[in-house]
Amino acid sequence: MFKVAIVGKPNVGKSSLFNRIIKQQDAITSSQAGTTRDVKIRDTVLEEGREITLIDTGGLEQRSSLFAKVKEKALQIAKEADLVLFMVDGQKYPDDEEITYFRNLLKMNKEIWLVVNKIDNDKLNEMVYEYYQLGATKIFPLSVTHNRGVSKLLKAISNLVPPTPNAPILTGDEDMSLEEFLSDEEEYQEPKEIKVSIIGKVNVGKSSLLNALIQEERSIVSDVDGTTIDPIDERLVYKDKLITFVDTAGIRRRSKIKDIEKYALLRTQKNLENTDIALLVIDAKNGIAELDERIAGLIDKYQTGAIIVMNKWDENQKEYQKFVDEVRLRFKFLYFAPIIAVSAKSGRNIEKLKEMILYVFKNYSQRIPTATLNDVIKEATTRHYLPTDKTKPVKILFATQYKTKPPTIALVMNRVHLHFSYKRYLINYLRSKFDFTGSPIILTARKRGQKDEIIE
Repeated sequence: MFKVAIVGKPNVGKSSLFNRIIKQQDAITSSQAGTTRDVKIRDTVLEEGREITLIDTGGLEQRSSLFAKVKEKALQIAKEADLVLFMVDGQKYPDDEEITYFRNLLKMNKEIWLVVNKIDNDKLNEMVYEYYQLGATKIFPLSVTHNRGVSKLLKAISNLVPPTPNAPILTGDEDMSLEEFLSDEEEYQEPKEIKVSIIGKVNVGKSSLLNALIQEERSIVSDVDGTTIDPIDERLVYKDKLITFVDTAGIRRRSKIKDIEKYALLRTQKNLENTDIALLVIDAKNGIAELDERIAGLIDKYQTGAIIVMNKWDENQKEYQKFVDEVRLRFKFLYFAPIIAVSAKSGRNIEKLKEMILYVFKNYSQRIPTATLNDVIKEATTRHYLPTDKTKPVKILFATQYKTKPPTIALVMNRVHLHFSYKRYLINYLRSKFDFTGSPIILTARKRGQKDEIIE
């Protein structure tokens, strides 16, 4: 696909333009210089169905070792792009650094367009002439905030993009009604796309893990806490699946959250709403903290599949079992999640982690045939009868799984009454009969003709 990269110094409006073009608030924007650090990539469609891959990069500056890496990554992306939009602040005069960056980009012998932002009114058009000295062949004065001149830029990009041939689209299993699941039972196919979020505290190695999984320096890695602000995603085709990995911002205690990190936390939580599997990354060297438990609670809240990843592991087998026992003790509500020890730095067990993702997703997206499910539920209720409701008998009349990701089972009952201990018994019994490793199981109870009442 045709790649368009937005580059420039910090705080010139790159992320705002990115959001304007893709028509959603995706990249975090802030008046604070250096908000964007990693690259943000999104596919979008312009006029006449022309498709592009739009890339938002970090600012070109070198005030620290971290931002030197940001600059290096931005320039690397510019080299790989088909079109570079070099963005400047039109309310300021061009400085020597900007002139040097732009002229060096011109040497790459590709389309380099100059985008002069913050031209909020006609009077400011005079400032545009100051930028002709950079030697740009095409200059686009605009104001992203006021949406002035943006359509002209988009039309020019669209004219440059070759027509996109029709391509097959991978589709996943959508939420279905109970009736649709019953009628389409034989047609069910496992989804081909997996969405994986990498979550954890700051500086536990999430970005290093993403880089190891895709075997590319996609996320910027630094010892500076909070390096990742925007969620960073990357796709990987593995076996017959398309896996989208998302490196989310590190989470701190609420009292320690700084400035724009509050937006990063909200983005992490929003991302989990559409996640299939969460990789909970724990720093094995520093042990488990209370904050790790709170972050694990997000997996429980959003009912995603789960894998607990002990990163930076280089201890012996005896120490491994001791750590696993502590994990099981501290994360009792994630009893269904498998545990794996990896080293993102050395690549240890990274391939095993990929295999584990496929395994957990198969369980998370599986569907139990209605007849088989009813046989198991009948067997479970025969072994242990349901508790009565104020001396009145309670019966499960019928059971069916009407949703996947996570597996959600409806229990049609003569009266909606299910004690939590019996609910736990049913879930454990289901786990003994089917492989739900890595996946929660959701039960809903209802009377005939009534809406579902979630009971787990």
